Amino acid sequence: MTPGEHAPDPRGARSPAEFLARLQALKDWSGLTYRELSARAEARGDVLPRSTVANMLSRATLPREELLTAFVRACGTGPAALEEWRTVRRELEGRRGYGDASDPGEAAPEAPDPDPDPEERHPDPEGPGPAHEQLPAPEEPPASEQPPASGEPPVWPGAPADEPRNPGPGARFRIRRLLVPAVAVAALVFAGVSVVAFLRDGHTGHPPRTPTAPAAGDVRIRVVGTDFCLGERRGTRSGQVYQVPCAAAGVPLYALAEAGDGRWRIASDHPDYGAGCSGLPSGGRVPGAPYEDSECGDPTRVEEFSLEPHGTPVRGYRIVPAGSASPGGCVTVVGDRAAAWSRLAQAPCAPDAAGQLFDFDRRD
Repeated sequence: MTPGEHAPDPRGARSPAEFLARLQALKDWSGLTYRELSARAEARGDVLPRSTVANMLSRATLPREELLTAFVRACGTGPAALEEWRTVRRELEGRRGYGDASDPGEAAPEAPDPDPDPEERHPDPEGPGPAHEQLPAPEEPPASEQPPASGEPPVWPGAPADEPRNPGPGARFRIRRLLVPAVAVAALVFAGVSVVAFLRDGHTGHPPRTPTAPAAGDVRIRVVGTDFCLGERRGTRSGQVYQVPCAAAGVPLYALAEAGDGRWRIASDHPDYGAGCSGLPSGGRVPGAPYEDSECGDPTRVEEFSLEPHGTPVRGYRIVPAGSASPGGCVTVVGDRAAAWSRLAQAPCAPDAAGQLFDFDRRD
């Protein structure tokens, strides 16, 4: 904050994007870091996690009013300036019908994943078609394709017209000679498709290992069937959790803590930002909500999970948000499950649990 320099004025904003640009200017004017803003808000009795501030300033949507209030007060403005910010926000919301597009209490949903699941990309092929759709009557097949008369055995396609109806040993040998290569090719194609599907689901050919059951204490969270573990990208403030090579994992360090009623907290210890908790923003209401680390105790986040075993025998454990506003969701590796730095987010629990199984190795 430069002495004598006036705080940015929100009254010139004509769109949500301009309003957010002025909020960014207000942060710059304050001279405070995300961590310092969070600490100042906490001292005033407000809740302002640093990851929430970073997300707010990176979007082009209006923040909810309580978040705006906590942020503007933490930046050091007085009551009169705070009321100006609130007034401009309400005017923009009313002018554009903005509240219909996004609940003011929620963050805007993230852009859709560039590689959605095939089940979501393709509609049900057996679903109902357009109403009163008339199907064309089937055409009468040509005489050459008519079924043989009753009592006559069918002719194999491609057989000469003058070949006897009951082929002798030589004809049967030719049929076998044609079928053997066809069966072999079909087997190779099937094997190739199986390998591709196996890799697509996040498996990398690792032999099965007995998953480690959840227990309180320090853990390394591993994605089942891969060499990936959970971690953040150091140097960023978002708190987004990714799958990273286990050899490079370690930011942050994770630990499990029992929360009662079969629920767990996943605690994080970041070398730059200190203690935190893994969770989902906005109560899990946003489809595809990011799985991220932030300060513990934010009432707007889901910070407790059920760790549910999957498979017989158990192949791994699902991380299921407890009390999420979107029931039936699981923490999921989205995008390319075979690639490092694929992010984690809330997604519907899949029957095959692809990208949704984890185990909890003890960490010394």
